[in-house]
Amino acid sequence: MKPQDIKQLLDFDRQHIWHPYSSLINPPDMVPVVSANGVRLKLADGRELIDGMASWWSAIHGYNHPVLNRAITDQLAQMSHVMFGGITHPAAVELCKLLVEITPPGLDKVFLSDSGSVAVEVAIKMALQYWYSQGEKQRTKLLSLRSGYHGDTFGAMSVCDPVTGMHHLFSGVMPEHIFAESPPCRFDETFEEKHIEDLKSRLEENHQQLAAVILEPIVQGAGGMKFYAPAYLKRVRELCDEYGLLLIHDEIATGFGRTGKLFACEHADVEPDIMCVGKALTGGYMSLAATLCNNKVATGICEGEAGVFMHGPTFMANPLACAVAPASIKLLLSLPWKKTVGNLAKQLNEGLQPAKEFSSVADVRVLGGIGVIEMKEAVDIKTLQPKFVENGVWVRPFGKLVYVMPAYVSKREDLAELTRQILLTIKLNQE
Repeated sequence: MKPQDIKQLLDFDRQHIWHPYSSLINPPDMVPVVSANGVRLKLADGRELIDGMASWWSAIHGYNHPVLNRAITDQLAQMSHVMFGGITHPAAVELCKLLVEITPPGLDKVFLSDSGSVAVEVAIKMALQYWYSQGEKQRTKLLSLRSGYHGDTFGAMSVCDPVTGMHHLFSGVMPEHIFAESPPCRFDETFEEKHIEDLKSRLEENHQQLAAVILEPIVQGAGGMKFYAPAYLKRVRELCDEYGLLLIHDEIATGFGRTGKLFACEHADVEPDIMCVGKALTGGYMSLAATLCNNKVATGICEGEAGVFMHGPTFMANPLACAVAPASIKLLLSLPWKKTVGNLAKQLNEGLQPAKEFSSVADVRVLGGIGVIEMKEAVDIKTLQPKFVENGVWVRPFGKLVYVMPAYVSKREDLAELTRQILLTIKLNQE
């Protein structure tokens, strides 16, 4: 693009377009991307950035992949969309069949939706409607974990961390739920019963009004990028069974291999009653998510007063999204993805560990295809983000965290350059 065209584009964007978590009074500078291929983003001025974010976890196969391109263009030649009320279509059936096959065995009912936040809304509504249908109308609360993140719509936000989720801004309007402390046991630490005492006490005190426990298995993502011990997750399942509660797993960020397992719950060999998937579901091509549940939940809802599950998005089961999703999943399963993610973890660990020596760094941790540098103080994104761009990488820090989750197709030299520039940028920024 010509310099004047870039300026016009950015000027309009700055004046009129509201980006995620941004101010229109003092808007941040945007980075104009005109194309993407593999793991590289091409900017309007011709520069290229190595993408360390995989479009917020989703583009696991990188950009412009021929297999996924073909799946979506083939479907486009048939139909781009059709309502799902009273209608089904081959792409949706193929996707749901595949999801039933690859998720934990009891999860054999699938509800498709538009986005991860909506998938969580659906999961919450499933849990509430289940208990209403069972005649236990007092079960209107959920138990969630501090440092958790489940989306930005009202229901999903209500089970996010109450501090980082800024619950006080919507006090009196947003549903109020019950929170237990974040799991204190790291992924590589031995779990002890004391680590779950806070959650146990809240279950004991509130179980009669609780419909479900909702959590992100193993990895607390946007709420803090924390990795916790699998045995903790196993105990949560046991406690839900003990108190007769439903268990909801939010696998939107962790699903499809990101933690080294196809789904993070496999680290603990546990099965939820309801599970949400999204993000990498379509390989980053289209917005699509799914909420799966077991027969107990589905039957319990449909035997109730309404006789049906009360939800139905307009773009539910969009054929384009439903066509590219199984193509992405099959592509993943056809590759040695476990070895690939293992190698990704090894290289991220090697590349990021030197940051522990920096005076501004509190911790470095890696799990699967997730690498995290936790700073001692909050990051100044307006200062740090442009420096990453200047150094040829796309990294999006938040809070105290500088983190990456590269596409699985990232080459060794790309990862080496990505981690090198991260270390260099952080080091120079602290001086």
